[in-house]
Amino acid sequence: MVKRCAGLVFGIVLLATSSSAQTLTSGNIAGTAKDSTGGVLPGVTVEAASPALIEKTRTVVTDAKGEYKIVELRPGTYTVTFSLPGFGTVRRENLVLTTGFTAVVDASLNVGDVAETITVSGASPVVDIQNVRAQNVLSREALDTLPTGKTMSGFAALTVGMRANINLGGGQDVGGNLGETAGAVYIHNSRLNDTQILLDGMSYGMALARGAGQNRFYGLSQAIVQEQVLETSGMTAESPTGGVQQNAVPKEGGNLFKGSFTANYASQAL
Repeated sequence: MVKRCAGLVFGIVLLATSSSAQTLTSGNIAGTAKDSTGGVLPGVTVEAASPALIEKTRTVVTDAKGEYKIVELRPGTYTVTFSLPGFGTVRRENLVLTTGFTAVVDASLNVGDVAETITVSGASPVVDIQNVRAQNVLSREALDTLPTGKTMSGFAALTVGMRANINLGGGQDVGGNLGETAGAVYIHNSRLNDTQILLDGMSYGMALARGAGQNRFYGLSQAIVQEQVLETSGMTAESPTGGVQQNAVPKEGGNLFKGSFTANYASQAL
């Protein structure tokens, strides 16, 4: 009986960990499909396509309420297509999806020729109305462009209201002047000891003297990071602490060939 209970608890822990990792490393697209009169449309095929997906496309079908949700989507730019026999096809392009964000994409299908396609142009959703989580997502473009360090102190400088612990080699980073430092960050009077540092949803902190493990020996290479996500409030129940959760989302293979290189040069004057 004791062994069965232990196995059940272990299984629950695994499920919780898996759920947390899914939230920390991917985004979702959800919405409702309706006809021109406002009636819901079940059975609509919804396809999300992006170079960020190895399989190129992900497809679901709307339920009896006309609702759908495509989960576990890697960060990137997506095109969402709605199709149903007897109705014209609707396509929504250039949707930018970030980590931990649920983009709401609705569609209104008109009765018409199946060969007819309506392309809807507009800005990507910027407000997540399906999650209560508050977070700051630092994209690769932002990290490469803004003149700040790629450390916890540097991320704090890019997040409104966030501070770094000076006693741990922190403080506000100015153009990377603090170098590669360990430490903790806090916001809204959260506990420094509750800071979590994660890589793809997995903690790599060192729980030495501080239970949450915000200190570390491992220096993370920014060459493998696609986004830095700093969750500040409203974290899921799977989060071990209530402090800031800093998660590095790694780059993944896609359908585009790209790379990078660094070259350094110094003359005799230096």
